[in-house]
Amino acid sequence: MHSLQQHSPSPLHLTLLKTSKTHQETTQLHAFAVKTNLIQHTSLSSRLVSLYADPEINNLRYARSIFDQIQEPSLVLHNLIIKCYVFNQQSHEAIALFRDLLGKSLLPDNFTLPCVIKGCARLNAVEEGKQIHGLVLKLGFGLDKFVSSSFVSLYAKCGEMGLARKAFDVMDENDLVSWNSLIDGYAKCGEVGIAMELFDEMPERDLFSWTCLVDGFSKCGKVEFAREIFDRMPNKNLVSWNAMINGYMKSGDIESARVLFNEMEVRNLITWNAMIAGFESNGRFKDAFELFENMLDGDVVPNDATLVSILSTISGLASLSKGRWVHSYMVKNGFLVHGVLGTLLIQMYSRCGSIESALIVFRSIPKKKVGHWTAIIVGLGMHGMAELALNLFHEMCNSRVKPHAITFIGVLNACSHAGLVDDGRKYFDKMINDYGIEPTVEHYGCLVDILCRTGHLEEAKSIIESMPMRPNTVILMSLLSGARNHRNKDIGEYAAHRLINVAPDTSGCYVVLSNMYAAAGEWEKVSQVREMMKKRGFKKDPGCSSIEHRGVVHEFIVGDKSHPQTNDIYSKLDEMRNKLKSAGHVPDTTHVLLCIEDEEEKEVELENHSERLAIAFGLTNIEPGRPIRIMKNLRVCNDCHSVTKLLSSIYNREIIVRDNSRFHHFKNGTCSCKDFW
Repeated sequence: MHSLQQHSPSPLHLTLLKTSKTHQETTQLHAFAVKTNLIQHTSLSSRLVSLYADPEINNLRYARSIFDQIQEPSLVLHNLIIKCYVFNQQSHEAIALFRDLLGKSLLPDNFTLPCVIKGCARLNAVEEGKQIHGLVLKLGFGLDKFVSSSFVSLYAKCGEMGLARKAFDVMDENDLVSWNSLIDGYAKCGEVGIAMELFDEMPERDLFSWTCLVDGFSKCGKVEFAREIFDRMPNKNLVSWNAMINGYMKSGDIESARVLFNEMEVRNLITWNAMIAGFESNGRFKDAFELFENMLDGDVVPNDATLVSILSTISGLASLSKGRWVHSYMVKNGFLVHGVLGTLLIQMYSRCGSIESALIVFRSIPKKKVGHWTAIIVGLGMHGMAELALNLFHEMCNSRVKPHAITFIGVLNACSHAGLVDDGRKYFDKMINDYGIEPTVEHYGCLVDILCRTGHLEEAKSIIESMPMRPNTVILMSLLSGARNHRNKDIGEYAAHRLINVAPDTSGCYVVLSNMYAAAGEWEKVSQVREMMKKRGFKKDPGCSSIEHRGVVHEFIVGDKSHPQTNDIYSKLDEMRNKLKSAGHVPDTTHVLLCIEDEEEKEVELENHSERLAIAFGLTNIEPGRPIRIMKNLRVCNDCHSVTKLLSSIYNREIIVRDNSRFHHFKNGTCSCKDFW
């Protein structure tokens, strides 16, 4: 007793607590209170909770730790912690503490209830909200303006517009918040007429009222209504500009979004992120990266959301130099790669052709999650490194990280690219029997692809016919491509017939069917298929290969002579031809899919394939010892594959080629695919 009195809070201590405003001052007083045992006094500990829970300091961890030490915390303290949880986007914890409060026979008040209702709204927890609504009516808070307004907001955000309108109509006095919540809810549900009627009835409006309509109409796809409201707004702020830009982005009207963006005098990070993400999601990768560079030039600091978009953009560009630059920026500026950013870095390096860098990132992550494992397994499979991919899958399982459905897509793809048909069947069964994962159409697609690549066409056809869902175009294209590669015209025609019935606008179907007939020398059928393509307005995509050098991407199409270095490139092609002939290469002219009689003309046609032009450019410009990385839009033909193997040995260069399904690593006369692709 004497000790406690000796250490009672002095007037000075209480004064310091009252005047304390910064985190540093509060933690110093906290440390002093713990050291002198003053923390045991409820008045002092309660004041510390209040300080830590204040939005200016916002140290939820310390606030809760002190709160838990108080024997009988008051309702005021409960309210402070609940509010702090909601403020910190931890609404689950707020609702759990509210439940504990009721268990202590404490009755919530009109400060507790709006906070916990807001937490329900953030979680879309409408059923829990209804239970709280019942409690509110029992406690007599049904007519409280702030509580009622919170219910209008909850129900509107959860799309329960009938309940939102009832809560709104029983209010004695509708405040601006409740009007805005109701309008926002109707607008987002697509109820344009009702939203506009309410807007016109409002006794007063603020900037948020106008923005609710713009944002709501944009999100439900009514962009023309959103723009009409936007143009009528007497004043606009960043939120309203961003809402309109997001609306255009969501509708795919990129150019209108760009015009608005250019008109803005002030932009914030949200604006930049919306534009970058919009360009990325619409495949406008060059525009997205250019915006990112402009953003940095304007001294706007990116956040994780920016980098998520930009790493996906670089994967789309397949620009390794840009990827390494962004990775370096992330390291210098302290961005952690343990979460989604780590997964995207692994994906980016894999898709840009540097699986070694992807492995380095993967191994640097201390606590690997299922996304990290999945990304590296998918990447290794894409690069033909099936053995390492499967070893990592087993390591993942042994680490007690449970694979999910996408992980098995990566595993099955690895088996497909390596021709591991027995392993493919085994992992497909393992996914179902050991992990209880129901196969999706994507899993069936992987299994069919494995069977088609290895020539098990009848089995693949049987699986397609017995699948519990309708086969998609990818599956039927796998069967058609397998039939072409293994020269099974009957199954090829079966697959093409089904494809044309299911998806007649699949241009690739006609191209592969035409190629199959061309390889068989059935030129009359080739003409028939091409006539069908002409009638439907389809054109065969020309082979296109790109290669990056000093930050610039150089593109080539078959027979291209538009490059500034054309003379040097074709001179190198002549040199390559002579060296290949000396090495004993005999061109495989069966893959010339044109009706050409002369063998020399066929050989010239092969020599002008886009990847050979890109290789010639790389041998001319890229320093000896550095890999030549080429991205191609179509499958590598047999002759180009054989030629590239020889060239890797003749010139002692590693040549990495990504075609439309995988990576080939050519080195010392061999390929990572082991001649299976």
